[in-house]
Amino acid sequence: MPADHILTYALAMRGGAEAALARMLQGWLRHGRRVTLVLGEDSGQFQNGVPAGVDIVTLGHQRYAGLCTTLPAMIERVRPDIVFCPGNHYTSMAAWARLRLADGCPPIVGKMSNAVDRGDHHPLIAWGQRQWLARHRLFLDSLVAMTPATARAARAATGLSVAVIPNPPSAPSPSPWSDAILPPGRRILGVGRLEPQKRWDRLITAMTHLPEDIGLTILGEGSLRPALTAQIEVLGLEHRVSLPGHVANPAAAMAAAPVLALPSDYEGVPGVLREALAVGTPVVTTDSSPAVHEIVSDPSLGTIVPRDDLAALVAGLRQWLSPVAPRPDPVPQPGQDSAERYLALFDSIVTARRRRDDLVSEPVSADIGLGARAVAVARRLALRPAL
Repeated sequence: MPADHILTYALAMRGGAEAALARMLQGWLRHGRRVTLVLGEDSGQFQNGVPAGVDIVTLGHQRYAGLCTTLPAMIERVRPDIVFCPGNHYTSMAAWARLRLADGCPPIVGKMSNAVDRGDHHPLIAWGQRQWLARHRLFLDSLVAMTPATARAARAATGLSVAVIPNPPSAPSPSPWSDAILPPGRRILGVGRLEPQKRWDRLITAMTHLPEDIGLTILGEGSLRPALTAQIEVLGLEHRVSLPGHVANPAAAMAAAPVLALPSDYEGVPGVLREALAVGTPVVTTDSSPAVHEIVSDPSLGTIVPRDDLAALVAGLRQWLSPVAPRPDPVPQPGQDSAERYLALFDSIVTARRRRDDLVSEPVSADIGLGARAVAVARRLALRPAL
């Protein structure tokens, strides 16, 4: 009993979770599944990655509450076999769909796209986050994590069954590369959204402790561009730090860079680290997720530093910018079979749900005793998902 029709959703196709989703859709279509993608807005740098053949429903806005309230009606209208929640940012939408549709809601599978413990949370907010994660088992049928360490943390926080499935790797881009974006020489590369989570301000501050011949290029776009531009100007780094925005071929920039840096407060499984290591570029990264240690598994691949240790960040960058620092051998990215593994998980969940529904729908014989009838009813109730 395969999950022939998959529904998933996003506010817009921007961010790491959405980029991974676009790559996943290609694999699902390739295996003959029907996919409906509900979008707040038909926008984002990864919108072109959504393959032809996906049924796209666009709401015309990026209001979180708007997509949240619309999702149950959309599920009722298109009647998918399963719903995929593509990241932590979207789980409240899944919870609302389950609450509104109750037993009429198809199975929902979520993905843990960020760390269980975030580095930017006040202790009270962190406690609230833990309480929220503990309630995920009330509306999710299963959860996916991208590495074993992330899965262990997710299982402990949610009490759910957690499958380990990495994101599908990025495909090489045919776009040409230009040295104008990343000039040759000792230049640090950052790749990611210009948002608070990424803490590019740390990396810019680190530049004041590095020699004048070292430059920094950060590829990405986001709400912090004005603040980061102002920081660069205040520190007098305009001649050393550039923010070119999005580029079509970040992998080529990674291959050309002496080192890639990721100074985030928190991450899920940072794909940018895997992408850099896949082209043999060492990384310097904060300890932003349990998955970081799984990716940077050997000192020959890069340096992991504490989140708020500026001196360690500077030292790590100096080490890998040294002319005698060896580049690591390329590390192949996992996830070539991710689409197939997701579909196997979806199929198993849909099959189990249909068998449960068939059992619950069987009539109870009128000639059985009251005790036997009570046992039969109890068994049926036990098969219902907790809500």
